[in-house]
Amino acid sequence: MSARKYFGTDGIRGLVGKYPITPDFVMKLGYAAGKVLAAKGTKKVLIGKDTRISGYMLESALEAGFSAAGVNIGLLGPMPTPGIAYLTKTFRAQAGIVISASHNPYYDNGIKFFSQDGQKLPDDIELAIEAELDKEMACVESAKLGKANRIEDAAGRYIEFCKSNFPSRYSLSQLTIVVDCAHGATYHIAPNVFRELGAKVIEIGAQPNGTNINDGCGATSMDAISKAVVEHNADLGIALDGDGDRLMMVDHTGYVLDGDECVYVIARNDIQSGKMQGGVVGTLMSNMGLEIALADMDVPFARSNVGDRYVMEMLKEKGWQLGAENSGHVINLKHTSTGDGIIAALNVLTAVCKSDKTLHELRQGMTMLPQLLVNVRFEGNTDPLQAESVLASVKEVNQILEGRGRVLLRKSGTEPLIRVMVEGPDLDEVTSLANSIADAVKQAS
Repeated sequence: MSARKYFGTDGIRGLVGKYPITPDFVMKLGYAAGKVLAAKGTKKVLIGKDTRISGYMLESALEAGFSAAGVNIGLLGPMPTPGIAYLTKTFRAQAGIVISASHNPYYDNGIKFFSQDGQKLPDDIELAIEAELDKEMACVESAKLGKANRIEDAAGRYIEFCKSNFPSRYSLSQLTIVVDCAHGATYHIAPNVFRELGAKVIEIGAQPNGTNINDGCGATSMDAISKAVVEHNADLGIALDGDGDRLMMVDHTGYVLDGDECVYVIARNDIQSGKMQGGVVGTLMSNMGLEIALADMDVPFARSNVGDRYVMEMLKEKGWQLGAENSGHVINLKHTSTGDGIIAALNVLTAVCKSDKTLHELRQGMTMLPQLLVNVRFEGNTDPLQAESVLASVKEVNQILEGRGRVLLRKSGTEPLIRVMVEGPDLDEVTSLANSIADAVKQAS
């Protein structure tokens, strides 16, 4: 497969105002994508965004580019990434475009695409768009320019879709739930979903101002919601990230459940309901406690590379339906075509209602193993991972752990860092072993 010049693993992302997240490039991106997509199908795309202030600028640039290519545009306004995927399917659009940098700060932004089936664009389409980007931008004749319209009921449609994924025989009327929207794209959607299903909802992180997205709130900053759950004597908390595709939860004690623990609760409920199909896909970073807990239930477990796209690829490869990253991306193909924080929360709440147990009780079947991640900076062209001293250190640690834990070394995809992860039953031992490997990496760098 040809190397990509612009598209990364999750679209095109960067600092606003710096290439490629500039108005001129994004307009040309819209034109290039429009030229490729207009060759067939409905010649219509949907554009949604999160709450970053730069979303207005980039939305207008994309709209101009698509119009110049003769493609009609449906504007969704602020909308969670999984909501855009869903609406792309329901409107039979050729593609859905998301303007978001997910969990990043407001000064970053990005563009990613969904195909008409609500999944990432096929590789050949991405490569065709890149080929068009290297050509001069033009414009169709005036009579063939694309038209734009705002889809006023987009939020309502997605709210109803989310609610349809919660069994009608249950109600959330007995629950008080804190919902943290990260001042992001779910601010006008997530609280309404849980409220309309009967819950008493306490909103935090639901007042976006263009620059406060993910700022000390949401799934990447759990202190605020943990404190709020305890202060309000709530039953649980639901934290989403800026674009709504990640989920972290809090039980009534303030304890934080990550993606591993959330997917465990969902899998356990599926087993008990007789609805489990296949196994569960995690990543190289998934806690070994998840693997052990699933094995105790005779559920197969497989690890993909880090990244929700790799979880999705392995799910398709194996014909399974449930997967997650510990960072909170939970994919349940019985319900959605992509990771969806609100749907994942509803899957967990289904288990709460069905079992008549608290979230605190439901998570007890899985014991998280202590896990320590040490980042070691390296310079130059040498590869510390291949150094004999590093390989010897890893071998020694594996012998000490004797199958009671794991060692993982990997290069960061974005920085000159080696990530050293050690996992095991005892935190002091894990800390000592991780530092011993990190020291070997430093000396070899």
